[in-house]
Amino acid sequence: MSILLSNDDGVRAPGLTALANILSKHYDLQVIAPTYDRSGVSNCLTLDRPLQIERLSNNYIGVDGTPTDCIHLGTSGIYCPLPERVISGINYGANMGDDVLYSGTVAAAMEGRFLSKPAMAISLVTSKSVQADVSFDAAARIVYQLLGFIESLDIPASTVLNINIPDLPAHNIKGVKFTTLGRRLKSENPVRTENPRGKTVYWIGQAGGPVENKPGTDFHEVASGYISITPIHSDMTHGAALGELKKISTESISAAIGLDTDSRGKG
Repeated sequence: MSILLSNDDGVRAPGLTALANILSKHYDLQVIAPTYDRSGVSNCLTLDRPLQIERLSNNYIGVDGTPTDCIHLGTSGIYCPLPERVISGINYGANMGDDVLYSGTVAAAMEGRFLSKPAMAISLVTSKSVQADVSFDAAARIVYQLLGFIESLDIPASTVLNINIPDLPAHNIKGVKFTTLGRRLKSENPVRTENPRGKTVYWIGQAGGPVENKPGTDFHEVASGYISITPIHSDMTHGAALGELKKISTESISAAIGLDTDSRGKG
């Protein structure tokens, strides 16, 4: 299997390195990732300037753009044949619930949704505040073992598997749970401060905690010591809301906004 590996923490990030080291022993692997940390950029594309490429000594490719840029380049045939699967990670920190709206890790995986095999976004849920203190080796081995299992599943096209692994010794992880996305509270307010030149600046506040700790959500299962696997896709249509809207007469809406639909096609 050919795999395109990317992330949003940067091409030199330890999580990506740990995963690349084990996957490269078993699969045809190409690494294309941002040259620096691009966490939180979501599905952003760089459209206002050309992208610069850096080829590292280990044959990884760094891009001075976003995770989405990296997957566009990696699936274009420029640097490698079209891969069968995109894997993004291992991310430093959780990508659960509403995080998927902002996550560059998930965005990279989402750009691989058109490939023949389901894309995967991998995150290590850790409370450690210094990335250098985190070991990604156990999580990398888990991802390698999960790949064989995932290959046996009949998963619908365009599915992305959002996987969150608790930062625990492997023997303390209780198992795997298939989950729904949880929901977070509103993020904390921006923090106002001044830079050294006296100009007012703002730090975006921290993400809010879980709205509810309900079994079956990614938040609950990871906190309980399980690996969470949540299938997600790009169709953001709200089915229930659409069903309610379809109960409303389109003629009444047209009349409310001043469209004379009855006269169209006459005369």
